[in-house]
Amino acid sequence: MTETAPHSEAEKHAHTHGPGCGHLAVVHEDHVDYEHDGHLHHEHDGHYDECTKCQCSDCDDSCATCSCSDCSCPTCNHATCQCGNCGGDQCANCVCADCSCSTCKHAA
Repeated sequence: MTETAPHSEAEKHAHTHGPGCGHLAVVHEDHVDYEHDGHLHHEHDGHYDECTKCQCSDCDDSCATCSCSDCSCPTCNHATCQCGNCGGDQCANCVCADCSCSTCKHAA
């Protein structure tokens, strides 16, 4: 069963994120988050949603950039992709079009 993250809309702004927009892009499961004014958000149905925050007690990072070594957050995915095409990347960052890894969620 896939865990659903809360839907939290980011502040409105006129800037459209995309390749070459000048903001750091971070692949996160089934979307790309953009770093903007100290937080990460992604396009969703004509607006931007905030990236989920890590729920670990020791972390205040977003799930897209969380690097906790003992992460227990249900929306962070630090598992290593097992499809053989990723070269050991985390499942949260996998972008393989034909991924067969059981813990990757980008195709969900």
